[in-house]
Amino acid sequence: MLPEHKQILVVDDEPNLRRVLSAQLERDGYEVHTAEDGEQALGILKEHHIDLVITDLRMPRLDGMELLRRAQKIDAELPVVMITAHGTVDNAVEALKTGAFDYLTKPFDQVEVRTIVAKALRTRDLSATEASRPFHEIPTEGARYGIIGQSPSILELYAVLDRVADTPTTVLITGESGTGKELVARALHESSSRHDKSFIKVNCAAIPKDLMESELFGYERGAFTGAVGSKPGRFELASGGTLFLDEIGSIPVEMQVKLLRALQESEFERVGGVRTIRVDVRLIAATNSDLKKEIAQGGFREDLYYRLNVVPIRLPSLRERASDIPLLVMHFIGKFNTRLKKDIDGVEPAALARLMTYPWPGNIRELENVVERAVLFCDGDELHLSDLPAEVRGAAPIVTPIGFAESALSSTPLPPPSAETNSAPSDGLKEQVKAAMSRLERELIVRALEQTNGNVTHAARLLKISRKGLQLKMKELGLREQGDRGEV
Repeated sequence: MLPEHKQILVVDDEPNLRRVLSAQLERDGYEVHTAEDGEQALGILKEHHIDLVITDLRMPRLDGMELLRRAQKIDAELPVVMITAHGTVDNAVEALKTGAFDYLTKPFDQVEVRTIVAKALRTRDLSATEASRPFHEIPTEGARYGIIGQSPSILELYAVLDRVADTPTTVLITGESGTGKELVARALHESSSRHDKSFIKVNCAAIPKDLMESELFGYERGAFTGAVGSKPGRFELASGGTLFLDEIGSIPVEMQVKLLRALQESEFERVGGVRTIRVDVRLIAATNSDLKKEIAQGGFREDLYYRLNVVPIRLPSLRERASDIPLLVMHFIGKFNTRLKKDIDGVEPAALARLMTYPWPGNIRELENVVERAVLFCDGDELHLSDLPAEVRGAAPIVTPIGFAESALSSTPLPPPSAETNSAPSDGLKEQVKAAMSRLERELIVRALEQTNGNVTHAARLLKISRKGLQLKMKELGLREQGDRGEV
């Protein structure tokens, strides 16, 4: 099957290399753009949706390293593969530590090119399902560790991060797709004494089984077909820093023994090599699968699980922290106001109520996409229910408003403007969100009282808060006359 709609940008100042590489990629079914230097490449990146960049390291005007840095600012998830000659392999390794996906050494082996391209595009596709953001893109004021939220589960997460961030301890992050596992991994790295060293990410689900060992541990020249030179693995690249193994459950069982040894002994050998290499790596792993179930089915080693699960961190789904949704909505409105040149400064109660009771199977990433679409299609200065996608407006709500717990009913502090943009939500938006929250609380209480014929005890049970908490909130909202029917 051809890789439909995948666009690759090839950047090199040698016309013949651009021609040869483009011809191979086009034969493989990709749409190819070419540029003769980094400056020209940046223009193409701004005009087209590029899925992968393959660039030479040494070019006039703007070299590959600077192109890598600027491309990351345009699209933090864009994979960049470096082209290098044998004499500049050290520079390519440095590029990997800076964030490049991989590198190719001249002369190219067609199989190696095809493998790296497929792996890079697969990683990008998998990353698109995650609600992760690079650490520096999340506002740090009003949000700890770059994580937005004040719900009990997020406050508990902050407390755990306080304890483990600046330690060498192995951490296993679990949670549904889209809950921000990479964001937490980056927060752990950035908040540790290793923050000035490499943060190397490996999406294990994107790597073919027969390439897993060479990807993690590297290989020597001649180790297999296409190994025209030696190459360090991700463990070596992460030495002194942090190695983040995402989707750890995808590692084949036969590779898990070697991974366990590398973690326990901090040493390994490259594929085809005999020299033992020692490293100093802080490991963080993540998965959205149930590893205990995998162990029971023989798909994951129990000893490796316990070696990884030194400090477990479970990230809550958005359904479990619905009281954080207004904070996240406000942040995303500010972000897309700037990007889409809009001036949204409010959310109507019906729209906010729908956002808070929608089940969010895609978690924060889905919420971000929904807000972007709503801001794009909004014609006024306030988001309305009609601005939300049909699948959100028409979906069955979660059984009870989970965010409507006692803590959510209390005054929730709104975050200050994002450091990411100069036009984050105004003070007027903050006040309107607060007012919308109060109206939403009132509507939900009235609805619960109507469903229970004014019985406060039953209404409190329906809302999953204490009876006293409901009475206090009713008094605050002027609803006392509507309750106290029947049992009180």
